[in-house]
Amino acid sequence: MNDQTISYESISSQLCCTILPTYNERDNIIPLLNRLLASMPPPYLIIVIDDNSPDGTGQVVAEFAKCYPLSHQDSEFKYGVVLQSRIGEKGLTNALQRGIDDAIDLYGAKIVTWMDCDLSMPPEDVPKLIKSIQERGADLAVGSRWVAGGGDIAHGKMARILSWIINHIAIVILGNQVHDYTSGFIAARSRVLKKIRLRGDYGEYCIDLLCRASRSGYKLVEVPYLCVPRKSGESKTGINLFDYLDKGKHYVATIFRLM
Repeated sequence: MNDQTISYESISSQLCCTILPTYNERDNIIPLLNRLLASMPPPYLIIVIDDNSPDGTGQVVAEFAKCYPLSHQDSEFKYGVVLQSRIGEKGLTNALQRGIDDAIDLYGAKIVTWMDCDLSMPPEDVPKLIKSIQERGADLAVGSRWVAGGGDIAHGKMARILSWIINHIAIVILGNQVHDYTSGFIAARSRVLKKIRLRGDYGEYCIDLLCRASRSGYKLVEVPYLCVPRKSGESKTGINLFDYLDKGKHYVATIFRLM
């Protein structure tokens, strides 16, 4: 736990927090942090959950975070960057849940967002997700590739076809309140995330979350975004057809479990 962790009582009613789960994103993480900080109005907090990246991602973030320390004076807080390094733990879903718990329980965030750290999801679109909650009354906002104005130029034809198939199976079985069930580009009110904890080993958590949120009566809004190629490093999924099919079977199994 960061020894500067305090209760931000005077800002908690408006604090937004972005969770960034990282593993070997040394070359992408600083541009991502800079673009997020440039896009978001204060008060704004970023929590990086790094799974002991061998490329030194955690060390890079730790040095960067020195420029955005958490203040013990609520009135001074504008921007903060926190690094949580995990040793002996790994996995996207539990990294996200760790960040969500910290954002809500330690810092009192009212809106929590998260995204991939490869710059495929434009950081400048995070405010659009948050505005959907603040101005459109959404409980959960989803960055969507598969609605008007969205798209995917990051992946090849095979990956797009498989994503389309999985999402349309989800739409038919779970409902058309969402068109990008595998988004992973999310903003949500803390009260939603306190009631619905993430489940799953990888990206299937998103299908599960969106379905359960909708069934619980929460308002979901989709915000179009263009998924672009990662800037640097290797993809954590979609290395080949086998990898797509292996992860895809878990997505489909999750859909049928939720029937």
